[in-house]
Amino acid sequence: MKLQTIFKASAVATALILAGCGGDIEVTPTVNDNSVNNSNNTTNNDSGGNDSGSGTENLCAEYNGLQGAFDGRDCEYNLEFASSNVEITESITFAELPDNGVHVFDGALLIGEDCDTTTSCSINENGPTVTVEPGATLAFTSGEAIIRVARGAKLNAIGTFDKPIAFTSANAFTRFDVVGDGPRFADWGGIIVNGEGITNQCTDAQRDADTCNVPSEGLVSYYGGNDNADDSGSMKYVKIWYAGSGPRAGGDGDDLNSLTLNAVGSGSSYEWVHIHQGYDDGIEFFGGAADIKHVVVTDTQDDSIDIDAGWQGNAQFLFIKHGTVTVDGEEVYMGNGGFEADGEKNSGAEYSQAPTSSPNIANVTVVTTDGLSTRDNDPSIATKFDDNFQGQLYNFVMVKDMVDQNDSHCVKFTGDGDLGVEQGDLNFFGSVMACVNEFEQDTTFADGTTRAEWFDNGGINERVGGNATVFAADGFSTDMSSPDFSVTADDLSGLNNDFFDTVDYIGAVSSEDTSSQWYQWVEAALAAAEQD
Repeated sequence: MKLQTIFKASAVATALILAGCGGDIEVTPTVNDNSVNNSNNTTNNDSGGNDSGSGTENLCAEYNGLQGAFDGRDCEYNLEFASSNVEITESITFAELPDNGVHVFDGALLIGEDCDTTTSCSINENGPTVTVEPGATLAFTSGEAIIRVARGAKLNAIGTFDKPIAFTSANAFTRFDVVGDGPRFADWGGIIVNGEGITNQCTDAQRDADTCNVPSEGLVSYYGGNDNADDSGSMKYVKIWYAGSGPRAGGDGDDLNSLTLNAVGSGSSYEWVHIHQGYDDGIEFFGGAADIKHVVVTDTQDDSIDIDAGWQGNAQFLFIKHGTVTVDGEEVYMGNGGFEADGEKNSGAEYSQAPTSSPNIANVTVVTTDGLSTRDNDPSIATKFDDNFQGQLYNFVMVKDMVDQNDSHCVKFTGDGDLGVEQGDLNFFGSVMACVNEFEQDTTFADGTTRAEWFDNGGINERVGGNATVFAADGFSTDMSSPDFSVTADDLSGLNNDFFDTVDYIGAVSSEDTSSQWYQWVEAALAAAEQD
């Protein structure tokens, strides 16, 4: 089986994308009306419904007497309603709009009041909740248009399999695409959630005094605290496409991620998510203990999953694919690390309350390329370990079938990455490395163990080379009947953790599970990625 050809969209998968499910982003949107009403309506609630000026009820979100402008199909929210200078302090709801209507934002959507607790403010623990209902689509027009959730506030975006929620670029819709280039990475700034969980970016003394205030990337806001059970809201059945970059108007921005979880606690979870074509990382954790499950990340420029600052969460069923996209008529490569796994920003006696990152992660497929990312010219690798990362990694499949040009590898240790093995507890279980080149460094650990011996873990894992048959005929589900496999999946029962589903296969998706929603979610995500 030639792995480089496995991602051709099947007829079934393509039909899933073109037909769409409820609030799916349209591949070829129909243009009904290119006019946009740039005013926001002031409203009162006496009549039980608001008039958009055209005899139809205004279906746009509202708060504090402000409401979006409804043109009969779409809702636009100008800078009076939402911007980098406006913090929304009331709960607000975005509903599904009929006729594939879209909620369009010109500026940032800041939920809750930001607070540096070393000043005179205090965190509002009963801050506002933003609710995004099944089938709703929120689209953004610029790199400075981000979603930022303050500590004490919540973002609840809970869709359904048939009606997923979409956060995307306004350019995904021809009626909003003024230039006509279509959507691409960095079209908008992404989602930043600030929690009150534990991060080793703060000292123990700061946590004890309630003065842990770590500045976030992008529009500066603060996160961190001492509650790893913190709840900042949750997401389920959500698509986050074409995000990243940062504020581009009025100053330089940071390299923002599609979804940034800043010290978000275990009260929050992120499930059934598809992140596509982000500028920086797909999901980045800075401490906390939020869980993720059933996540697909395709064609993100930097790292698909970036772990840092003491993340203590769980993850299962992650499908990661690096590939290419077309930009200005040129095909460019996307993807650095499937994982960038960092343990700690700081360590020592002052940080004893905030241990290094030590998550449990299971059932992962990472497909790399031999290309260099258009973002920074770095190679595509499956995972990089640094800063004493100590995760337990179960049922991984890592694939690299080609190194024709760049001699890239699958696994890399940098800086203090060896410490996770030498002084901690970093191991793979029930995993397969199907890579032409396996390790970037041909060095040993302090005890003389080679990289290969460490990965093999006494025969629990295996290295099968880049020409092995890994996937079934669909090109993405693990073929557990492959003659190249002898490894047995870890059923995860030994974790004694209710988060994890018991499994009998390695990788993210089983070839014997084609009728499941998870199989269909991955199939549709890969078909959508092929459209770019």
